[in-house]
Amino acid sequence: MTKRTLVLASASPARLGLLRQAGLDPQVIVSGVDEDALTAPTPGELALVLAEAKARAIAARLTDGQLVIGCDSVLELDGQALGKPADAAEALARWQSMRGRDGVLRTGHCVIDTTTGKQSSATASTTVRFGNPDDAEVAAYIASGEPLHVAGAFTLDGRSAPFIEGIDGDPGNVIGLSLPLLRRLLADIDIRLVDLWA
Repeated sequence: MTKRTLVLASASPARLGLLRQAGLDPQVIVSGVDEDALTAPTPGELALVLAEAKARAIAARLTDGQLVIGCDSVLELDGQALGKPADAAEALARWQSMRGRDGVLRTGHCVIDTTTGKQSSATASTTVRFGNPDDAEVAAYIASGEPLHVAGAFTLDGRSAPFIEGIDGDPGNVIGLSLPLLRRLLADIDIRLVDLWA
């Protein structure tokens, strides 16, 4: 059986790292989807709409039987979907509202087999319990630049990790991709994840 080529429709180094740690070696092709142009009624649905749009944009360009993975994450807080902050001021406001509270990180996942056209998608949700970093700690974190590049203005595997008291659910989902959900979505389109190991 010929090994299938996996394509990650995301520029996220965290997602790429998770896939590589799980024995996969995807190509990366950034979708270029205008995330601001898409809407949905709830944060979970928005994450899924974005993931599907990214996967479909890449799948439409490919012709050699690749498997495409599209993902997108948003933090749900007070019913709002929070993506990457636009600037340091927004990151500061975000942290001032998040600290000491719980939010739900929602990551949409979509896999498409460009050979068969089969597609499967779902959203994974993980509750994040934020700590109470003081103003100086938040300012230092924002000055690092990290929160400007990640959904929700935080990461579980970076400089903000000490500010996260705990999570309920899949930690990979918070980092950017739920490997257990990916395995199930691949199975839905008749692909075994272990057959994709590099």
